[in-house]
Amino acid sequence: MSLRWRSIAVVLLVVFTGCAGAPVPDVGTDSPPADLDSPPDNPNGVDPNDPDDTAWTGAVVRVVDGDTMEVEFPNGEVDTVRLLGVDTPETSAGSTAPGEFEGIPDTDAGRAHLRAWGDEASAFAASELAGEAVTVVTGGDRRGSYGRLLAVLYVDGEDFNERLLTEGYARLYDTEFALRDAYAAAEADAMERGAGLWAFDESDYPTEPSEVDDADLPPLPPDGDYDCGDFDTRAEANAVLDRSPGDPHALDADGDGDACESFRRFGVETGASPASA
Repeated sequence: MSLRWRSIAVVLLVVFTGCAGAPVPDVGTDSPPADLDSPPDNPNGVDPNDPDDTAWTGAVVRVVDGDTMEVEFPNGEVDTVRLLGVDTPETSAGSTAPGEFEGIPDTDAGRAHLRAWGDEASAFAASELAGEAVTVVTGGDRRGSYGRLLAVLYVDGEDFNERLLTEGYARLYDTEFALRDAYAAAEADAMERGAGLWAFDESDYPTEPSEVDDADLPPLPPDGDYDCGDFDTRAEANAVLDRSPGDPHALDADGDGDACESFRRFGVETGASPASA
C-alpha cells in the first residue's frame, strides 16, 4: 500500500471510530475476582464496563424485582445488576417454579405461595434500595448470559444479597461463587426457622372452584365492559376470560391465561404477606 493510501486509511479509521457509538460490551470472565467478604473501603470504579474495575459506588434508580436492580454509576451510565448467588420467586403464573424451592409443593397453592413471596421480595427490595447509595462488587464472572452485572450489593456495609436469604425472601442460586458457603448457611438457617417463603401452609391458599355457572357471574356493567373490580373471586374473572376470546375486557394483563392477578392471588391480596392474610 502506498504511503498516500495508508494515510487515507488511518484517517478513515479515526473518523469512523469517533462517529460510532460506544457499545456496552458483555465483559467476559477474565477480570480478577474482587474480595466479596466485605465492601472495599474506597471503591473507585467509575465505568461498569472497565475490565480493570471490580467495585463501584452507585445509586439504585429502579428495582425491577427482588433480585434485579438498575444502578446509576459515577460516569452517568445506568446498568442492570443481577444479585449474585440468590434467586427470589418469579411473580408471573407461567414462570413460577416450585421445584427450585425445597419443601414447596408443585401445586396451585405452592405456586400461589411463591408468587406472593415474589411480590413480597420485590416490595422489600424497593423499600430498602430505591434511591439508596450502594457499593456494587463483582466476582470473577463480571456479567451473566443476559449481559447484566452479577454482583453483591452492599448497603451501609451490609451484604443485601445475604440479607434476602436470612429473611426468607430468596433461595440460594445453584452456582459456584466465593460466598457460597456463607450464603448456604444463611439459607439453611432461614429454612429451619421457617422465615419468609419457607413458612408454607397449604391452608393459607384455599383453591377456588374451577367451574362457574353463567348464573353465578356478575351482571355485565352498563358500559358493557368488565374490569377486575366487578368480580368477587378470580374464578369468576377466569370464567369470563374463558368465555371471551381475545380478552376484550383486558382481564389478563400479562397474557398468561390467568385473569385479574393484580387484585387477588388464590385468596391472598397482592402485596400482602401470606402470614398476615
